Amino acid sequence: MKCRELLQGLTYECIKGGVDVNVSEVVNDSRKVSKDCLFLCIEGANFDGHEFAAQVVEAGAAVLVVSKEVEVPSDVQVTIIKVEDTRYAMAFIAAAYYGNPASEMKIIGITGTKGKSTTTYLIKNILETAGHKVGLVGTIETLIGDKAIPSANTTPESLTLQKYFREMADAGCDTVVMEVSSQGLMMHRTQGFVFDYGIFTNMEPDHIGPNEHASFEEYMQCKGMLFKQCKVGIANCDDKHWQQVLEGYTCELETYGFSEKADLRASNLKLITGAGYLGIEFDVDGLVKMHAMIDVPGKFSAYNAMTAIAVCRHFDVKEEDILSALSKAKVKGRIEMVKVSDEFTLMIDYAHNAMSLESLLTTLKEYQPNRLVCLFGCGGNRSKLRRYEMGEVSGKLADLTIITSDNPRFEEPQDIIDDIKQGIGKTDGAYVEICDRKEAIRYAITHGEPGDIIVLAGKGHEDYQEIKGVKYPMDERVLIQEILEELHA
Repeated sequence: MKCRELLQGLTYECIKGGVDVNVSEVVNDSRKVSKDCLFLCIEGANFDGHEFAAQVVEAGAAVLVVSKEVEVPSDVQVTIIKVEDTRYAMAFIAAAYYGNPASEMKIIGITGTKGKSTTTYLIKNILETAGHKVGLVGTIETLIGDKAIPSANTTPESLTLQKYFREMADAGCDTVVMEVSSQGLMMHRTQGFVFDYGIFTNMEPDHIGPNEHASFEEYMQCKGMLFKQCKVGIANCDDKHWQQVLEGYTCELETYGFSEKADLRASNLKLITGAGYLGIEFDVDGLVKMHAMIDVPGKFSAYNAMTAIAVCRHFDVKEEDILSALSKAKVKGRIEMVKVSDEFTLMIDYAHNAMSLESLLTTLKEYQPNRLVCLFGCGGNRSKLRRYEMGEVSGKLADLTIITSDNPRFEEPQDIIDDIKQGIGKTDGAYVEICDRKEAIRYAITHGEPGDIIVLAGKGHEDYQEIKGVKYPMDERVLIQEILEELHA
């Protein structure tokens, strides 16, 4: 492919060489440079690709895309393209290199603080029930047909994202549903194509700090970028920040929520309890009229279901297909109920900060359990404030807290537990501490009482425990099964 073809749609300056040179591939990692490749000099938090310019040219790169001056050997032929922002340019170059695969499918992007993962799986399940073939990109994994790729980022770098899009299109996918993080938007990972549908779920202060967002206002502004990159925007108008987030939107706009002003409205929410499971049911009115039921607890599950319904109506999905998919809704590590007894309910959830834990426990208390039992730990080499806050939240809301280990990383698990206990100490909450997570789960199961709700918080979809720089296999579903087998024996 000619370099000129890869630069279509970009403003650039060719400061050395010519744009008619042939390019063999596009790379942004100096370790993956090949002969005649185009190398993007990306500036990151801990590295700067511009510093490797001479090295990649000597390794055979034919083109460098830069945003500042670089030094290269004077005796080597190379084309140097200067752009204002190499990350922004990378998105367009990646799309061109992979043949603009997004144009061959419908692309659904979901942004918001909470609910992104669950909603992507709901939409995927509904559309596949209706006969579509759907690719998924998200926090947990990327799904391309039967192929599952564990995720490093919620929204991959544009070069990786476009590669996934190409694989999805070639695999026969007609639709892609993906989580769109504020970081992904801020770093231009989703440039180079237009979303068919952009969805806003909700907004709360999060991801604010070094290497993330400088303020809540910046966080909202970055989320809002999606609605300048999509054809149709679908927003939760119950969220108090929704109009700020969508300020300056350029798309067609629809709303959903419990508000009478919403285009798609939910009402008559009822809690459902059964043998070892919890759920909700509600009526839908406005753009769609139906009665919906989902075996996942809480009002936020109604919002997730409403989001999916709002999207899937654009695909002319039949009501029975929506109801069938919602009835089977299950997302790994997101209020994932694991059947261990008809007498009490056990679930796994990814809640790993005070905000998400408070939301989860408040929701579960609405089901009026005999006891609400919360098992959790906190990650090592992270803010101690999170430990104090999570301890205080669990102490206030749970009837019993089981403090255990999460990913201690390079800290001592007991030191982390002691920090959590300081938070619980501000409350009257009862607690036990069991450092070994499997033994803590065994305690929760063997001490479960009729009518209890037990939540294992913090690990969610993770299938490892990180200790001293090593990730050891540890899946709570496996631990539960082992414990049940051991108890049965």
